[in-house]
Amino acid sequence: MLGVILLTGIHDVGASDITLMAAGAGLLSGLSYATFIFAFKYAAPHGSPQAILVIAFVVLVGVLASMSDAQQAAAVPGAPSWPLFIALGVVGAELSFVLYIIGLRHTAPAVASIVAMVEPVTASLFGVVVLDESLAALQILGMGLILATVTALGLQGREPNEM
Repeated sequence: MLGVILLTGIHDVGASDITLMAAGAGLLSGLSYATFIFAFKYAAPHGSPQAILVIAFVVLVGVLASMSDAQQAAAVPGAPSWPLFIALGVVGAELSFVLYIIGLRHTAPAVASIVAMVEPVTASLFGVVVLDESLAALQILGMGLILATVTALGLQGREPNEM
């Protein structure tokens, strides 16, 4: 947790910087993710992962469409950056989720949960490499703590003859 705190810089955020909308969105995001995971786990024995994901996608599109502005949505296909929206959806959501599901089939749940803790590190490195962002010394220290913890937990779960 200390690594994540240092990496995200949340220790520098004052109470006045956290709005009710931000706190609510964060809590709803976690609740939505947990709901998806439990629903996916419940639905998995009743159908193929592809069918479950299609149903989840259709429900998501319906929910988002009900909350969107029809004029703005109609203007998207004419926008010059619409291919970026498609690429973001395919690479950022579809491809990563498919690889995640494939990985889960070949990985023990304990190992998968440990490896998932590296996500903030990869997101930060993406920002540095692709978006030309920079990291402060404390953020680099946070990345190091996360990587050291993940490595230690990964080694702890192995049998002595596996190393």
